[in-house]
Amino acid sequence: MSEEGRPEAGRGSVFHGLRTESLEALLGTAPGAAELEFENTLRPQRFDEFVGQRQTLENLRVAIAAARARKDTPDHVLLSGPPGLGKTSLAKLVAIELGTTLHSTTGPALERARDLVGILTQLKRGDVLFIDEIHRVPAAVEEYLYSAMEDYAVDLTLDQGPNARVLPLKLERFVLVGATTREGLLSAPFRGRFGLLERLSPYPAEDLVAILERSARILEVPISPAAARAIAERSRGTPRIANRFLRRVRDLVQVSGAARAEPAHAVEALRRMGVDEFGLEDTDRRILAVLARNGARPVGLKTLAAAIGEAEDTVEEVFEPHLLRCGFLERTSRGRMITAEGCAAIGVDAAILRAEGESAP
Repeated sequence: MSEEGRPEAGRGSVFHGLRTESLEALLGTAPGAAELEFENTLRPQRFDEFVGQRQTLENLRVAIAAARARKDTPDHVLLSGPPGLGKTSLAKLVAIELGTTLHSTTGPALERARDLVGILTQLKRGDVLFIDEIHRVPAAVEEYLYSAMEDYAVDLTLDQGPNARVLPLKLERFVLVGATTREGLLSAPFRGRFGLLERLSPYPAEDLVAILERSARILEVPISPAAARAIAERSRGTPRIANRFLRRVRDLVQVSGAARAEPAHAVEALRRMGVDEFGLEDTDRRILAVLARNGARPVGLKTLAAAIGEAEDTVEEVFEPHLLRCGFLERTSRGRMITAEGCAAIGVDAAILRAEGESAP
């Protein structure tokens, strides 16, 4: 075994006797009802249990405490950032701290104004309305939210044409918590109606270790600090990914009959999922390989997406952020380029890039 706790390839691996086929099925990652239930069991139930995002957490604490002292409701909250960083958990915690009910929906589910009005009229004073993917709320529905957020009232239009009637509806004071991964797609009037705008950022490894240790206690999976660290460093700064990896490690520990999860279990489970020491998956490595083949020449997003068989927005929103944070990829005005660190991550000699760059006109 290597110094970092990784099992060496070949006969020396502690997992040499396990059947690969059965474990591949065991380590499947397709999301489903069980996966969602698993996530819910690990969500924090109090602000004190929430790890990371300290500035956002403190701002929410202050807003809620001040509103309760005034016997009022806090301002509406907009949470933005990449998926899996805790936006849904924070929305639930806001409702818990206020002692009210959380009502959840998504932007695409609000197809018509009536869908929104039906939810708004059910809200009691202080309730929290959580809209995930709020940037996908249709424009016609968004306009109803304007008056609901500011005046706590909506005008519902009945019928059409000359027989149309407007029914004014008074709403209870509520708190809207919106979550988005694309804050730039929100219109300026909509965004301006939120009093608290908080952007969540990827978690450092130390915070992910704390999250994993808490999740391991809930799942009753003994885990060594080194194993938690190995998972955290490969989780792309995302608690949801870290907890998903922990579930796969738990399965491998159970199959191998070990007393607790060690670094070797963590590395082996992730290796079987195609995750390397940098947290790169197969698609990440294919992106870097395409860029490496082009040497010092930039590659356009359309060309890159076509080369790996993925949609452009998937490349840009799902895979590029991690590669940029790791310093493996650069975005220029002419396209994407691999860095020397990116070459090292996939085992390519960076000297080739330097030579091509020096010979370029």
